[in-house]
Amino acid sequence: MEETIRWNIKVSKETDQALRTLLGSKGIKRVGRSKFIEDAVRIQVFHQTVREIKARNTDTDPEGLQAIIDEAVQEVRAEKRAKRLAAK
Repeated sequence: MEETIRWNIKVSKETDQALRTLLGSKGIKRVGRSKFIEDAVRIQVFHQTVREIKARNTDTDPEGLQAIIDEAVQEVRAEKRAKRLAAK
């Protein structure tokens, strides 16, 4: 079981009501709020990470970046292939 941490957060009354209305309209009970908030946070962290990576790579040569990506994909595929063959 995944360890959970309790958060105490404050949101506006309007945000609280909007979330309760949304979840209620979908038949999601009180515990669904935690899942909804966790998913929203994960999405925001992912998008922020993508923005940071894009900003960091704005001056990178597109062909060079594609070569790095292609090489990484080939390495991962080779590792998976080797594991699959070793398992046989």
